[in-house]
Amino acid sequence: MYKIDFKTPQHVHFIGIGGISMSGLAEILLKEHFTISGSDSKPSALTAHLEALGATIFYPQKASNVIEGIDVVVYTAAIHEDNEEYMEVKRQGLPMLSRAELLGQLMTNYETPIAISGTHGKTTTTSMLSHILLEAETDPTISVGGILNAIGGNIRVGSSNVFVTEACEYTNSFLSFLPKISVILNVEEDHMDFFKDIHDIRSSFHRFASLLPEDGVLVINKNIEALETITDGISARVITYSEVQDADYSASNIAFDELGNASFDLVKYGENIGRIKLSVAGNHNVSNALSTIAVADQLDIPFETIQKGITSFTGTVRRFQYKGEINGITIIDDYAHHPTEIKATLTSARNYPHKDIWCIFQPHTYTRTKAFFHEFAEALSLADHVILADIYAARETDTLGMSSEALAEEIKKLGADAYYLPSFEAIENFVLEKLIHGDLLITMGAGDVVNIGEDLLK
Repeated sequence: MYKIDFKTPQHVHFIGIGGISMSGLAEILLKEHFTISGSDSKPSALTAHLEALGATIFYPQKASNVIEGIDVVVYTAAIHEDNEEYMEVKRQGLPMLSRAELLGQLMTNYETPIAISGTHGKTTTTSMLSHILLEAETDPTISVGGILNAIGGNIRVGSSNVFVTEACEYTNSFLSFLPKISVILNVEEDHMDFFKDIHDIRSSFHRFASLLPEDGVLVINKNIEALETITDGISARVITYSEVQDADYSASNIAFDELGNASFDLVKYGENIGRIKLSVAGNHNVSNALSTIAVADQLDIPFETIQKGITSFTGTVRRFQYKGEINGITIIDDYAHHPTEIKATLTSARNYPHKDIWCIFQPHTYTRTKAFFHEFAEALSLADHVILADIYAARETDTLGMSSEALAEEIKKLGADAYYLPSFEAIENFVLEKLIHGDLLITMGAGDVVNIGEDLLK
């Protein structure tokens, strides 16, 4: 594998530079005085930001983008081998690194690289930990998979030896990482277009945990099923947390305020340490908070600072994000696209002020819809009313016989109120006709469903 010497700036070219993670890596290298070029399918706010910092970006992806002087090319898992630009890089014989390989190499520049993994909750937990690190004035470098207002985007370049990033299991990309502290939030079936089954997924997380050195630390959710298949045989110290059972870090006396935001007593190794107040909704965020507290403790951050940091975190873009009101209808947007995430979001919504909960859901990929068809129906039935938009195909072309119309019928079989509408415009008109003052409307999914709420507010 090609090794980058971070002390000697080079010319790095990114295929797909506009992605949330790729753009963050490009920004880190720009601030280390590297020459950066790249390509994407179309301009965006992220690419405009990089261009303002000095990057050269081409649109769209094509062979002529591979200009002279490039030392190494970075690409993402979304880039296929028949991509014209990728093929030109191969033809020229230029060194190549995957996004994950570059991120793994970047970790070696820091004494304390921290990797946040799990099927769900990575962005929220990374953001929550970032707030604690900022409150503690540790001057961290942060790479988060969403927009975090506290750092004005998805990346922050600090000058300390602390680096925190998300670690995604898809295509086993996190196996290229070299963390000192790792967090595993949960392990469930997802990305079934890559993994064979849950055993394959657990094996992947076990290999990720095994990357830790002997003096490293694994912070892991004790609620994970078959936990020992992940922790057995690893050399690092294991710290457990749980919001529902005894663990090294646990919560007691959990309560919710009028907006569904939780507070709880922190119990550390059996001792009540003090009260933690969250500014984000949902019981799942109690669990996320416990993991960040355990990590912060390893960094010797005082409890009072942890308290302030957690309370200051009010969420990230597209995670139960308040968008506004129209005709007395509150509009929330959420990135949930897996049944477990949907259940967590809709359960949280029950604690939020509302008359009826309306959920506009856009399934994400045919593969995921097929793998969790019945689970999606059960999770969505927690809403009072469900509106289905067409499936967001993302990288897929085969429908596998799946459709949102079929999912709507499955939800109806469970006795829930469900509708399928073929366009965003039709959904928007339906919402304006049916919803009343006091209703809560949640746009949900990993695609472009967020546009519905934003169009309504316009």
